[in-house]
Amino acid sequence: MQDRARYSRAAAAVLTLSLGLGGCGTAVVNPVTGRTELTVMDEASEVAEGAKAHQQVMQEYQSVANPKLQAYVNELGQRLAQASHRPQLSWHFTVLDSPEVNAFALPGGYVYVTRGIMAYLDNEADLAGVMGHEIGHVTARHGAQRATRQQTAGFGVLAASVLGAVLEAQGLGGASQALGQASQSAAAGYIASYSRDQELQADELGAEYLSRSHYRPQNMVDVIGVLKQQERFAADQAKAEGRPAPQGANWLASHPSNDQRLAQISAIAASYEGETAPYRDDGRERYLKAIDGMTFGESPAQGLSRGRNFYHEGLGLAITAPPGWKIHNGSDALTLINAAEDAGLALKPVPAQAGSNHEDIVRRMLNPEQGQLEKLTLNGLPASHFSGVVRNPQGARQNVELTLISGPNAHQYVLQYLSRDAYALSRAMPQMREAEASFRPLTAADRQAAQPWTLHLQAFPVGGFAQLAKSSPLGNRAEAQLRLLNGALDTDPKPGQRIKVIAKGS
Repeated sequence: MQDRARYSRAAAAVLTLSLGLGGCGTAVVNPVTGRTELTVMDEASEVAEGAKAHQQVMQEYQSVANPKLQAYVNELGQRLAQASHRPQLSWHFTVLDSPEVNAFALPGGYVYVTRGIMAYLDNEADLAGVMGHEIGHVTARHGAQRATRQQTAGFGVLAASVLGAVLEAQGLGGASQALGQASQSAAAGYIASYSRDQELQADELGAEYLSRSHYRPQNMVDVIGVLKQQERFAADQAKAEGRPAPQGANWLASHPSNDQRLAQISAIAASYEGETAPYRDDGRERYLKAIDGMTFGESPAQGLSRGRNFYHEGLGLAITAPPGWKIHNGSDALTLINAAEDAGLALKPVPAQAGSNHEDIVRRMLNPEQGQLEKLTLNGLPASHFSGVVRNPQGARQNVELTLISGPNAHQYVLQYLSRDAYALSRAMPQMREAEASFRPLTAADRQAAQPWTLHLQAFPVGGFAQLAKSSPLGNRAEAQLRLLNGALDTDPKPGQRIKVIAKGS
């Protein structure tokens, strides 16, 4: 949850951005295939619409506030782009401040990687493989092709290209929500991912751009291996915690991969083995130096989950989930969800224009038909609990229960009670009240606990990962996750070799 509410602008606004485009299409030559294509998005339109969509993405996400890291990624990206089929584009490369394991691209030359994916890569050549794949989507005009196909299904150009890229960034879990906001069309599912042929072509182009830039194309295979290990770890961790495996929250999920595709990538890489062009080193030391000190996991700007507690130092607040409940830190709300996943509490900031007192906020936000407002105090903070009936956007009567809180720094918050049905609400009510009662200004102890995690470099000790795990903040699976971060699931690094570790503090 940001210092101000970060709503899904990228998904919500894409339809309006495309109103200036239309018509029956223009014939253009695809720079990769050399074939003529009929398109609704020529190169000038790609650049213009990509620039508009970039602004939306940067409202939805934040860039990592590390100029040296941004410069490093941009330099690598520019080198790859100049070796691509469209070097004339004005290319833009951005590291997003997100723990998601992801990368995506927009039409016109906009490429994004998350710090989440960078944490799990081992070297510069691996990063080049990820970025080369995304550059391939742009050079082969996959966004424009998707836009053209979707034009006949009633979608604007950006609904088919930019929205699709945003959904890839969010993973399939975010896709259903964003699609529900943007469109109800049956064609919406198509734009959530590229076709398998487009993915294979992007793989081929990624390998080609690696070779042209003097990196080994085999790194395309290595990247898939690293990320498949990360995916398996996430599934194993979810199983150990008694919850479903995460679906669609990473680069592999938004770029379909299976054994056949991995075999095809391996064959593509192997086709370059006979070439005599000298390859540069994989850039491991350069890469590790670039990511040294990078935030790992959640960002302090978005709030930090530590066990059952959520802390947001920027907003000066904390809240504790009931035992067995999960914390989901979304872009515009923090949600506490019970184990049965049929009830929860959503914490959101109240827009300033909604009012400065609770009575005004209820009237302007809800316009209730009936209800009761009860005054409360939560850990010294003025609060009001509302229970009543409102009309939903479809005009139907709906029961609403929520608590308004005048929080630290004169900010107003709403804790909305959510449930699948009245029975689930009644059953979860004691835990909801418990969580609500924990809402508080940050204490000194909270501030001590609310330390970010950062990635650092360290010589591999004689005691191995078991020794490192003892001082790690990663919890009971620290050893497994440290192995995963360093690509050492089966074999240990040599003593003294520099590896990635996670530490508390910035």
